[in-house]
Amino acid sequence: MMPFPGGIDTNANATLVFSLAAAVIYAFALGMPPRLARSAAKTLAVAMLAVLAFLQGGPLLLIGALGLSAIGDAFLSRDGEKAFLGGLASFLAAHVVFTALFLRSGGGVGLLGAEPWRAAIAVAMALFALVMLVVLWRRVGPDLRVPVGVYIVAILAMGVSALTMNNAWVIGGAILFMASDGLLAAEKFLAPAISGHRTWMRYAVWGLYYAAQLGITLGFLLG
Repeated sequence: MMPFPGGIDTNANATLVFSLAAAVIYAFALGMPPRLARSAAKTLAVAMLAVLAFLQGGPLLLIGALGLSAIGDAFLSRDGEKAFLGGLASFLAAHVVFTALFLRSGGGVGLLGAEPWRAAIAVAMALFALVMLVVLWRRVGPDLRVPVGVYIVAILAMGVSALTMNNAWVIGGAILFMASDGLLAAEKFLAPAISGHRTWMRYAVWGLYYAAQLGITLGFLLG
């Protein structure tokens, strides 16, 4: 059974399948050198989610956040500091848009104090962000400290704002997004260049990240 009305040949279901296929293709291509085909697969995986949100009449903020994420994926699929900074800027903007989306769609920040489980997760997110900031501050170069710090604040804002939603898919997606970003930072800045852990970390980053985007998208479109 497909998640949207009709069979696999309908626009919505076909777009979702296309997105899933691109995500799987990129996972198989992770160990290969950066090439156009690999970059295209990574970019299309989330870009197709943006198309899906558009086809299903999803919120414009959701479409925008997914589109910015796809641009970030295109940057991060390439090597080099400029590509990394381009990806950082794109995902920073995506997190800001996601935050606006969650706050606009949720029940208000008062929910964080009204329901203890939300407050507990928010505190855990804040501690996670603080640890990331302290650890990375020592490891990144002086030129990257402020951008990385701002990005961590944006990640935290996105995660906490998701807790104002009454949608388990969206909350779960935000948690996975934060986990993916944290693992990506560890792989890039903390793991030694010759570490054997880098391989599984890259696969885990991609799996967590795509699951996060998929969960948030389906949470809004089906929830």
